[in-house]
Amino acid sequence: MNPNRVDFFVDLAYGLVILLSVALILLVGTGVGVAFGIGAMVSYAIHVVWKMARFDPEWMTKEVTEKVEETITEEVTEEVTEEVTEEVTESVEQTVAEEVTEEVTEKVEQTVTEEVTENVERTITDEMNDIIEQLEEVNQRVDRRPRSDELDEMQRELTTGEDEDEDEAKR
Repeated sequence: MNPNRVDFFVDLAYGLVILLSVALILLVGTGVGVAFGIGAMVSYAIHVVWKMARFDPEWMTKEVTEKVEETITEEVTEEVTEEVTEEVTESVEQTVAEEVTEEVTEKVEQTVTEEVTENVERTITDEMNDIIEQLEEVNQRVDRRPRSDELDEMQRELTTGEDEDEDEAKR
């Protein structure tokens, strides 16, 4: 007997058993047909595993090894990714916060210092200019006022002029 022919007839027999389970579902009832079909599928799965193990004895070892490798790779990748993401996120957040705080503080201090200095200088210059203008106005007024000796002379002239006007009026 040729092993390939035996495998073909066994596979054909399983196919017929599955077809019989479908027929039983239709004719007898769902419960009997489903039970027969599940039994046929379980025995077919056992047959396939037995056949794979017979033709390739290392097949089961390879499958288990591959599954374990996939599972470990996925779990390790997820854990490493999570840890690295958390650490990098914390580090980046902390570094960015520190650098931004320092830069903002420096910029604000510098800007405030410059603006305050400019404003103070401008205000002082404006105030000084106003004071100088007021002093010049006062000096001009003082220069226009007659001195005390001029006032005395003007007063004498006025009194002398009034006396003459009275004398003329009496006449």
